[in-house]
Amino acid sequence: MEKRLEISLLLDFYGPLLTEKQRDIMDLYFNNDLSLSEIAENTNASRQAIHDLIKRCDNLLMEYEEKLHLMERAITIENSKNRIINRLKNLEETLSKEENKEIINDVIKDIAENI
Repeated sequence: MEKRLEISLLLDFYGPLLTEKQRDIMDLYFNNDLSLSEIAENTNASRQAIHDLIKRCDNLLMEYEEKLHLMERAITIENSKNRIINRLKNLEETLSKEENKEIINDVIKDIAENI
């Protein structure tokens, strides 16, 4: 996964654990695509201070994910949901009752194991 996208997703999950200032600066950098210089100018801070804050927050977000695995779990659930939907669509198209039973059992197993 691209680093900027990963950080943006981590902000969605763990942003409330950051201070308001940290959240705002991270949002400006990762979601609004402002440069360090633009953020520094808008917040009356130095470019280096903004860079340091972003690096600290980046590390914090990664630590939170390593400990809590919220984003990983959400991705797993989304993938499972998509597999279930695809299997149910395939079930509609099949004609054999035996095949339907097998697909239904696979869907039940997928739900039980992942959701």
